[in-house]
Order: sequence, then structure tokens, then C-alpha cells
Amino acid sequence: MSMPNVPDMPAVVPARYRCQHSTRYEYEQTVVGSHLLAHLSPRPRPGQAGRLTRLGIQPQPAVVIDRLDWFGNPVHYAAIEEPHSILSVDVEMEVEVAIAGVACPERTPTWETIRATSPHSVEVADFLPRSTRVDTPQVMLAAYAQSSFQEGTPVAVGGLDLMRRIHADFAFDPQATTVSTPVAEVFGNRRGVCQDFAHLMIGMLRSIGLPARYVSGYIRTEPPGNGDWRGAESSHAWVQAWCGQGDGWLDLDPTNAVTIGSDHITLAWGRDYDDVSPLRGVILGGGRHLLHVGVRVDRIGPA
Repeated sequence: MSMPNVPDMPAVVPARYRCQHSTRYEYEQTVVGSHLLAHLSPRPRPGQAGRLTRLGIQPQPAVVIDRLDWFGNPVHYAAIEEPHSILSVDVEMEVEVAIAGVACPERTPTWETIRATSPHSVEVADFLPRSTRVDTPQVMLAAYAQSSFQEGTPVAVGGLDLMRRIHADFAFDPQATTVSTPVAEVFGNRRGVCQDFAHLMIGMLRSIGLPARYVSGYIRTEPPGNGDWRGAESSHAWVQAWCGQGDGWLDLDPTNAVTIGSDHITLAWGRDYDDVSPLRGVILGGGRHLLHVGVRVDRIGPA
């Protein structure tokens, strides 16, 4: 049996960041009222700690409630009762991050072991079935994934190889898709952006019985060394693959073919984009609108 190639695991160098995320809606008609739900705070996790330093919403909300959602992500709910034609949400945060991947991918359980034991684990139950944005016929995706998960392959080794293959086979093209493009279309056209590649890889992993979840966050604007990150200067998305109780979740970025270290900042995770979209809501009125989003991630020193 030949083993898939394993990309090098990057060294983890702690880093500290200041992040700014601005969202502005301009409506063609007056909005009578808005109800907003925002996943725009850093999620506490091993290797990451952070705090929200500013949450500015205009017009001023009548109610703001902070809570945790079903998956343990920080969420801000806001109700705006003042009529408006422009809505802006501005967030600033400071985050320290140094997330370590699986130390020895070759020593993780075989993917067959994970497939057999996962249906009995409450921790991963939400991340095995199809979900709203990951509902592609599984035979199509399983055939592609199977090349990375041959008989007896350690699950982390297979996940790393699948990440690398998606990066090589699919072109990063911001004009190719929208937020609603189905995974099947992305798979057929071999083009998309980070959200598409995350959904695609999640669908492939789930299609062969492996739990996978969607992660929303940011990526450092300038990577170390030469070249550019794909998906920088905007919200980013990647995948977590389940490697068993001993190793937990392995963060994999198929857009850039890297595991997560100190260059990625985690906001939230869920089954797919719908669970953790940065900002969503319900409005009364408004008609058509223009949307402007800006993200800035500044490294402000070592952790």
C-alpha cells in the first residue's frame, strides 16, 4: 500500500494581532427595524485567547445581548428599532494565537477506526450528517476523497493529503461563485473561494464517514516568506477534521494547503457557513442593498 504524501507541518510561532472588521449596508428604501446576529468575537480555544475591544453598531440598537450559541461560539444579538437607510457594524479585537497541529500525523488512528467509532461519539455527532450548505450527493465526493484514504491510512495523513490535492486541483477565483453556489457546482467547475473549498472538503470527509466542521475566521495578511495567502484581507474559512479522542480536531486550510498555526484567527465553528456567518439578520423594508465589507489584520508583536 502506498501512503499519501504528508505536507510539512509548519513551526508554531506565537503571535499577537489587532483585527478590524467593518460591514456597511446601504438600502434603497428605509428599513423600519433590524434584528442582527453576529459571530464577530474571537473564540477561546487551546492556543488562542482574545478579547473584543470594540463593537460599534449604527443606528444604536435598542437591545444588545451577548451569549454562546449551540456550538459554544460567542454571539452578539442586536435589535434596532430606529428607521434607517444605512447600517454599519464595526468590530475591533486583540488576539494571541499559537495553535499546534497534530504532532505525529502518522500515529493517528486509521481512518477506518475513526469512521467506525464516530457515530457513537456525542462530541462529533453534529458534524457527520449532511447540512444545509453541504448537501452534495456523497458518491461524487467519496470517489475523489478515497484516493487520500486508502486502506489503513492514518486519518491525519489522509486529511493532509486531501487538503493538498484540493489546493492543487481547484483554482482560487473570486468571480466564479457566490455565497449560495452549491458544492456540486464548485466540484464540477473546479473553481471557487475559501468558503467553497471548505464546504467541498467537509463534504468529501463526511462522504466517507469522517466528522468535519466549518471554521470561520481571519488569516494574516502577509504570510512568512514569499507569496501571498489566498483569501487574505477578508473573512476566511477552513476545515477541522476529527482525528479521535487522543488528537482531537486538526485544522486544515485547503485554500492555502497549510495546517493552522499562528497565522489564522478563529472566530467560530459549526456544520457549515450558515451556522457561523459573520453577520446575518432579519429586516423590515430596505429593498435591494449594497454591501461593503473590510477586514484588516495587523500583527502587533509576539504573544
